[in-house]
Amino acid sequence: MTEPSLSDAVAFAQAHESPFPRDLRAHLEAGHFDPPPHNAVIGPVFPRGAPNGLIEQGGRRLAAWGDTRQADMTFSVAKSYLSLLAGIAHGDGLLPDLDEPVRHRVRDGGFESDQNANITWRHLLTNTSEWEGELFGKSDQIDRGRDLAREGAGPKGIARPLQAPGSYWEYNDVRVNRLSLSLLHLFRRPLPEVFAERIMDPIGGSRDWVWYPYDNAWVEVDGRRLPSVPGGTHWGGGMRIGAEDQALVGRLVLNDGVWAGRRILPAGWVKQSLAPCPLNPSYGFLWWLNGANRWPGAPADSVFAMGAGGNVTWMWPNADVVAVLRWVNPEKVGEFCGMVARALSR
Repeated sequence: MTEPSLSDAVAFAQAHESPFPRDLRAHLEAGHFDPPPHNAVIGPVFPRGAPNGLIEQGGRRLAAWGDTRQADMTFSVAKSYLSLLAGIAHGDGLLPDLDEPVRHRVRDGGFESDQNANITWRHLLTNTSEWEGELFGKSDQIDRGRDLAREGAGPKGIARPLQAPGSYWEYNDVRVNRLSLSLLHLFRRPLPEVFAERIMDPIGGSRDWVWYPYDNAWVEVDGRRLPSVPGGTHWGGGMRIGAEDQALVGRLVLNDGVWAGRRILPAGWVKQSLAPCPLNPSYGFLWWLNGANRWPGAPADSVFAMGAGGNVTWMWPNADVVAVLRWVNPEKVGEFCGMVARALSR
């Protein structure tokens, strides 16, 4: 059997477009993530463009297809960007101890209850916080019982009993948004400003991207009204960005947070971020990992920033590969990565 070429891998990606329709707002309002009334969209949503992507190795472009500068909603890829911002806060001394209760530095009333008082930054970063409450009109219960393997099909929003922080893993957008708001309180500046100044500008990113808050996600900090951005596009808002910029972020992670000899992320942060969570070996600090073979076919050391609808930044450390897939069928990601790996091993 002939091993695939990179051209075969590109053709495979092009042949397996995302099942998400072009009209993303209608898709969300139709209840893909949630039934009514929890499906109410509270932030900007834009129609998606055509599939596109690229493959790079060692910083050299090997292949590309479609319009890789097309800025589109990227859904939960934004969670991984929050992880990078937590690293910046850590390096700046704003977040010195990941195991310190968040309430020691964030005093906005969100961590005072018995359930939330012992939540640490590590819990928020690993999706093990079990934070309880409502944020910007969305209750954490909306995503309780969420099963990503049955997204849009399985029941969720169940009133299951909450566990102690750090003892239960659950993918919950409200809790990720609670992390984002907590980081806003640390920086005391809008997170998109920090992301641009401390990450995107130093690595040569464009300013074509926009990180949108929900319409009602504005809070007062030091007497100023500031936006709190979400870690996805579950209810609208979130990061709208192109593949070119996403590839730069992936390269920064592969470079251990160093760019052109300049350290962007604190030493050791990437290693910490990509360490498997004890409660879910496929997850780090808001990054997906493949050590447990969650994506069969992809190399075991693969790292992913994953967004609904087939928005993927794939990093393969052992081969120094970064690839970005926009609007590919999510079920085909592992197979695509395997084809690329075999093609580069020929």
